[in-house]
Amino acid sequence: MLGNTYDTQVCSIARTLEVVGERWTLLILRDATFAGTSRYIEFQRRLGIATNVLSDRLDGLVQQGLMVRRGGDRDGVDYDLTDKGRDLTTALAALTEWGDRYAAPDGPPIVYSHGTCGGAVRTALVCSSCGKNVDRADVHAAPGPGMPFEHLERMKSFRRSSARRDPQTSRQVS
Repeated sequence: MLGNTYDTQVCSIARTLEVVGERWTLLILRDATFAGTSRYIEFQRRLGIATNVLSDRLDGLVQQGLMVRRGGDRDGVDYDLTDKGRDLTTALAALTEWGDRYAAPDGPPIVYSHGTCGGAVRTALVCSSCGKNVDRADVHAAPGPGMPFEHLERMKSFRRSSARRDPQTSRQVS
């Protein structure tokens, strides 16, 4: 999708971008998730996307396990989200919420609501331990179990090197 594996990036965001970091991919996932679009021809008509690009993106989503392909001829093909694909709903909602705040001068073009009670849907950072909403300024990052030792050592070395620089001049301090 992005054509780069980000080998030096030990980061789940970079790895996720490899799968969904292209605009047509996100728009396909948006339409599948929130509009219930599944037929190839519906994606093509709704998005106005070139058929070769659509085929490539849908094939990629199938290869990544985010969608499954059902059906025969091109116009009769259905693409259904898998659980892995549906798990992106929160990320899509967060992107929408950000877009509504910063990229929609006339207000949200689409409003998502809870099907049961009709309340507005919003994303939140929630602590898995105490269950409270967490302010974004109070979110801290630390190495997790998937952090390779070599990368952790490289990060420590970089921090030591940066700490010895004069912040005024960005020159090394002896």
